[in-house]
Amino acid sequence: MQKAGTKTWNMVGLALMTAIVVVLQLVGATIRFGTFSVSLVLVPIVVGAAIFGSTGGAWLGFVFGAVVLLSGDAAPFLTVNAAGTILTVLLKGTLAGLLAGLVYESLEKVNRYLAVIVAAVVCPVVNSGIFYIGCRLFFMDTIKEWAAAAGSENAALYIIVGLIGLNFVFELLVNVILSPVIVRIIDLGKKHRRKA
Repeated sequence: MQKAGTKTWNMVGLALMTAIVVVLQLVGATIRFGTFSVSLVLVPIVVGAAIFGSTGGAWLGFVFGAVVLLSGDAAPFLTVNAAGTILTVLLKGTLAGLLAGLVYESLEKVNRYLAVIVAAVVCPVVNSGIFYIGCRLFFMDTIKEWAAAAGSENAALYIIVGLIGLNFVFELLVNVILSPVIVRIIDLGKKHRRKA
């Protein structure tokens, strides 16, 4: 059973991380590399997953997906297949947070820095991977048209280079570069949690 202070800390901390995810996604929606905006929220999702566990990471990823849908960032896909868009967007965020948390939890006792680096890599890989799968499953006809309009005959390559490309590289680099900062935030969070 959790102590009351720990339970309060978890609720307040997760609420704060949720607010950070919402704000960063709305700000990130204005920064574009290629066709779509970058996801600045992957860093707080990794931090939240490490501090609050895989369930906390899944929640933060779900919130990320919900904000993407509500902000209009997924509008080009919603007009093609609303159900496929909603499923893809919510699933990619939720699984990115959940798997980052599971990876962190499984490696934390071996080496915290390794745990954070691997979780920081897993998060954007899962996010982009589920997006790629969603594109293949729900939007291929439309993507073939977009690829042809861009001068490409290979729709799969267009997804990787045109839709994911620079966004993924940016997200991955930001996560990995900020890994030491993430470890420090986690240390502060866990130190406070022990005091509660």
